[in-house]
Amino acid sequence: MEIEGKIIAVIPPREGVSARTGTAWKTQDYVIETHDQYPRRCCFNVFGADKIQLFNIQVGEELRVSFDIDAHEYQGRWFNSIRAWKVERIDPNAVAQAPVQPAPFGQPAPMPQSQPAAPAASAPEAAPFPPQPESGSEDDLPF
Repeated sequence: MEIEGKIIAVIPPREGVSARTGTAWKTQDYVIETHDQYPRRCCFNVFGADKIQLFNIQVGEELRVSFDIDAHEYQGRWFNSIRAWKVERIDPNAVAQAPVQPAPFGQPAPMPQSQPAAPAASAPEAAPFPPQPESGSEDDLPF
């Protein structure tokens, strides 16, 4: 899977020694925020000192991150793991001028900006809610 966005947080690395094999390990977490209409944030990690150094991820960078998602159980609870295996830098100017992509399945498509809005007075039957009578109601809900 892939996600594109801006790195908004770099969490300090964690390291230790495997109890089973005795080898040293190192992992670091990062938070990326997408540039969608409703931005989403995702925390992913990079495992291994060599990959952490190779990727050299910094706050403010525009990245395309390829990752695997896996889940594991610990003491009756389940935890997700989002582990990056490839990181590509993106030109920040290309992000600002990117064309609108079709919406993924299950999400509403963005409204095109080139269509003028129809005047409300020309089609009263097309209004989303009928006009409400003037009453002493404190809320503005149409139902």
